[in-house]
Amino acid sequence: MNNFAKVLTLLCVSAAQGKLADRSRVVKARHQAGVTDKYHDNDIPIEGQSYRVSRVTGNVPENTFSAANKKKNRRRAKQKKAPWKLEGALGDPQMFSTAADQLDRQDALQKQGDRKLSSQLTGCCYDYEGYSASDLCAVYGQDCESGETPSHDSGDDDCEQEGLSFIGVSFSVNTAQGNPYSYQLNDQFPMENIIDRDYEFVMSMDEDGWLVGGGYKTFDPSGKMPYIDSSHTELLRIGNLNPDAGGTSMDQVYSAMDSITFAPLSIFPEYLKGGGGGGSGDGDDDSVPSSDSTLVVSVVETYEDNDSYSAYEYFLDSLFNALDSYGGGPCMDDHDTDPHVSMSRGVKFWSSYHSQEYSYQANLEVAVWQAMYPYGVPIGSGGSASFPPGGGGSKQYVGYGNLYFFFDRANITKAFNPNRDLSDNESYYATLYMTTDVSSFYSSTTSIGFDYKGSGDNGNSWEHNPYSWNANMAMHDMTDGWDLPPNCLQEGETFFGIPLSRASESKMQSTSSFQEQFDFEYLTDRNGTYITSFGTNHGWLVGEELGNAVGSIVDKDTSHIPLFYTGTTNPDMGGMSLPDLIKVVQRIDFGTLYIKPGFVFIDQDGHAKIQFEVDTSSALAYLYDTLCKELGIAWNYDSPSNSQGSYTNCAMHAAGDRASYGCGPDGSNVGGFCPQMTLAYAPRFNSEDSAAAYLEKCNNYVDYWRSLYPSGVAVGTSNFCPNGGCLALFLNRLDVYEVFKPDLGGSWVEYGGASMPPTYSPAPTWKGGCDEPHNFHLDKCFRKKHKAKASAVAWDSLGNVGQFSVMLVLFMAITLSVSIFLARARKKRRRGESYLGFFFRDLTRKKRKKRRRRVAAGLENPMLDKSSSSTVVADRNLEADQRARVVEELHERDLAAEVGTVALLEREMEADLADDHQPHELMVQRLRGQESMTFRIKRMTADNSWYRAPLYR
Repeated sequence: MNNFAKVLTLLCVSAAQGKLADRSRVVKARHQAGVTDKYHDNDIPIEGQSYRVSRVTGNVPENTFSAANKKKNRRRAKQKKAPWKLEGALGDPQMFSTAADQLDRQDALQKQGDRKLSSQLTGCCYDYEGYSASDLCAVYGQDCESGETPSHDSGDDDCEQEGLSFIGVSFSVNTAQGNPYSYQLNDQFPMENIIDRDYEFVMSMDEDGWLVGGGYKTFDPSGKMPYIDSSHTELLRIGNLNPDAGGTSMDQVYSAMDSITFAPLSIFPEYLKGGGGGGSGDGDDDSVPSSDSTLVVSVVETYEDNDSYSAYEYFLDSLFNALDSYGGGPCMDDHDTDPHVSMSRGVKFWSSYHSQEYSYQANLEVAVWQAMYPYGVPIGSGGSASFPPGGGGSKQYVGYGNLYFFFDRANITKAFNPNRDLSDNESYYATLYMTTDVSSFYSSTTSIGFDYKGSGDNGNSWEHNPYSWNANMAMHDMTDGWDLPPNCLQEGETFFGIPLSRASESKMQSTSSFQEQFDFEYLTDRNGTYITSFGTNHGWLVGEELGNAVGSIVDKDTSHIPLFYTGTTNPDMGGMSLPDLIKVVQRIDFGTLYIKPGFVFIDQDGHAKIQFEVDTSSALAYLYDTLCKELGIAWNYDSPSNSQGSYTNCAMHAAGDRASYGCGPDGSNVGGFCPQMTLAYAPRFNSEDSAAAYLEKCNNYVDYWRSLYPSGVAVGTSNFCPNGGCLALFLNRLDVYEVFKPDLGGSWVEYGGASMPPTYSPAPTWKGGCDEPHNFHLDKCFRKKHKAKASAVAWDSLGNVGQFSVMLVLFMAITLSVSIFLARARKKRRRGESYLGFFFRDLTRKKRKKRRRRVAAGLENPMLDKSSSSTVVADRNLEADQRARVVEELHERDLAAEVGTVALLEREMEADLADDHQPHELMVQRLRGQESMTFRIKRMTADNSWYRAPLYR
């Protein structure tokens, strides 16, 4: 590496403000001096006690990639040209290069024959560019050809695909700490009283967390999947819903259930137990055991009208007969299941003592329930609900004793009501907890009167040793709990990674598209050609269909590559808050993140995954190193350091971990750097041949991607990270929260499918500010040089509806103007004159001036003298008095008048009213001097407003 490359590398590290120990540089110096060779200690980092033991005994780990040596005529990796020297190379071209930079780059390439690393890396993964997916799989020590993976042939030859749909009873509750959209279908058993949300006894669980007790909110510090409460007990497993694969359709199930009747079934709680499950292989013998937590219940045998068969037996017989008559498939169970409520999976306790204490506390609550309901109780609620969740249907009364059809664990599609109301005794117990003070039951129940042993721990005593934690535990099985490092009191699923999900017609519409380079739909098996079922309730993690026949949980596309698990976001439990995480990463100067698919394989836990190529000198590797330096936990004699002074004890990566310690042929396989994407948890194949065929199909398509992107690709879309290579902060596998652009390009909130600017931009990293071309790509400089016009901002602020309204009004105005013009043209254009000629003639002709109409002039002689306004007012008052006396005198006379005279007087009066210029004195004289005006005076006196208005106008 020449001096120029060293300077740029130091700039990248200093910009991240991480503190790197000098141990690796000492080792490199010893290698260069010939004191030790590159295979000294097998390149293992110093790990305290483990390192000292290996030094004393002389044990050397086996070569993890021995499978690669079995391949004959293995092609050696060729030296590839740098991406800027390849014709038609993919990736972003380097812009604003100076002449000196180009000369230095050419000089470096001539001397070293290799690419030059800088703060902006342009690609990755050149060493194994010529390898196929299957060959690369062998180099990484995986088996992608033999199909030696767990297969699960169905017990019935006619059942081609298993499924998870069932008919059962719901124990769902809606609690303050749970998901606000959870159903309240259970008023009898407070399930939140038998879970451990505060991690007093439980250390960790799988990514789903507690399946009962209300579910999880989106921003829960544990980072668990934000599902609604899905607690239930199965009564009959329907299986898959595809009749062509031996299943039973939903219509057939609905018809069968509608054709039968059943009485309200009472449920009795038996006990809570552990055991089963677990075994992820995260750690070694020092790892604590994991198990499942289960509430065992039973259906009470009640008898209707002195029947010899119980109501539950009648229900099962009637349902089996109805399903058979409606053509139920062979994948349906031919017997009822053992009723139980699955509470959590992959549970790890702090110690065997904590496990026993939790079992005692939970079973003591069960003992209280048994005291409250000695003969069982019908499950139900007095509230209302609509099915399925989020379907937009009208709410209906829930009631008691209902049975439900579960399309999947968290998706009730229909409720079936019993054939009668509750009896008085049943109604009393069904409403006891919600309407009565039950504190007496809790105070009187001080012991457990049933046996709840047999949790599968064999009576062994064990305790979690946080100091047995190692960096390799970052390679975690998400279907099991974590082994936590020291001083961490709560697990967490929050992580930094690369989002790869995309919207598709076959997936939920809420899915956001974060990339358009890879379509992982080609790696799925929707029709069950190779895969019969999955080991968990989750199906394809790249997005599940709304009507999938298997009955897997309908999740949106959650494709991603996890890079760095930060743990819980609760600082009180040893974690780091979201704002602090964001502030630290906002100041990390990382290059554009390029990724390149390697191969599809089944890992040691049985999960289907895509391995992306590991390049320890890529931008992704540098970012991982920096995250470990700034956010990793103190381990291997290294301590994290960042400019914010904020740290976490719950990260699953060590401060001394590096990308070179990760997986792949260039790593030492003792660290946590291994970019992988999970396709599905524990797929169960028809046979080993089916597994081999599936892997071959997938890797053939991966070969296409490898040829399409020989130097990797920076993923993104035109709307999301258009230049590609962004990093995201995930609250959990479902929810992307914050996105960070490379090269200090800023960050923004991306949550729930919406982007919320403004972004955050630190100061430019090159001298010269925004006048320096190297800083043009920063959004601070971009906004400064490309300031939006006020008109454009105003137009954008209208939104789609407002813009459409403006365009509609404008269109209507234009059409109205054209119509008016055509109407004028037809009327006024000359013979033979065109419309265009009339238009120009109409524009250029001189318009005649319209003659003003004369308006009646005002009074020639003013009625009042401005100089004597007070005198005029006095005269008006005098005239009013005189006029009133005249009217009174004329009223005393009884004069007769002819009809013609009346008409004449009316015409004269109208003339007088029209004459506004007649002086008041003349009017008074006429009233006084003409006694023949009797009728006129009467009419004038009838209208008081007339004879007074002129005097005071």
